[in-house]
Amino acid sequence: MDLKSKIILISGPTASGKSLFAIKIAKKVDGEIINADSIQVYKQLKILSARPHQKQYQKIRHHLYGFYDAKKNFSTGDWLKLVNKKIKEVQRRKRTPILVGGTGLYFKALTDGLVKIPSISAKLRNKIRNMQKKLGQKKFYEKLLKLDPSLKGKISHTDTQRSIRAYEVKKFTKKSLYEWFENTKPSFLEDNFFKVYIDYPRQELIERINIRTEEMIKNGAIKEVKNFIKLKVKKDKSANKAIGVMEIKDFLDKEKDLEQIKEKIAIKTRQYAKRQSTWARGNMINWIKLKPQDLNKFLKKI
Repeated sequence: MDLKSKIILISGPTASGKSLFAIKIAKKVDGEIINADSIQVYKQLKILSARPHQKQYQKIRHHLYGFYDAKKNFSTGDWLKLVNKKIKEVQRRKRTPILVGGTGLYFKALTDGLVKIPSISAKLRNKIRNMQKKLGQKKFYEKLLKLDPSLKGKISHTDTQRSIRAYEVKKFTKKSLYEWFENTKPSFLEDNFFKVYIDYPRQELIERINIRTEEMIKNGAIKEVKNFIKLKVKKDKSANKAIGVMEIKDFLDKEKDLEQIKEKIAIKTRQYAKRQSTWARGNMINWIKLKPQDLNKFLKKI
């Protein structure tokens, strides 16, 4: 199996061993690893984001890890601009780009392209959000379908976030959200990609998550959150969504004891892993799915 000419994508739920697997592939194909995780971009969240540390790099070049300030938001569009450049840089060096991470939206933006919808005013967005709250999701969804009948069957009636987005896009641009999707083109052809998803059995993954939670606490996650608090990151910034930030804050405020926060972090991580798996089932249909016992066999074929 010759993968040197491909852009290799490796995804899977959190704690599934993606980073180590990527390093093993990189050694085989003379590759360089590029981050595709939305929290691992932040320099102040090394432990909570489970960012690979220097010992794991093993002389393999890693890119887009821990380079961005947590005080600023980092969007999928920001990542896509950087990653398109980085892939081309790696290829110019005659090496294989290997993208690894658990942020499904990043991979979708790379393979399908990112919709370039004009910026919508905060005033209109707030007006539509307030309307949705006032009407409730059921009536708001009915109103959305009257505004844009083409969305029937494309957006679930329970999907609040996407319903609001579709409404504001149609209202502002006069074009359906899916018209924008159809006119979007990626920077690379589908044939350029080789896509692997590590499909971990649920119970085994839960055990790995529990172990990793313990290790994070031992390795200094509490100190990391203390330093994060000192930054005074605004509540609306994406870095605050990192699992463990709010939980450890509760511990530092003496609202919960250490065992309680470890359990809470593990539960939230399991919930996140479940959402990642659900995303993969709906959006990573043509990816190669590998069980943990298949990884070594796969490596031998390269």
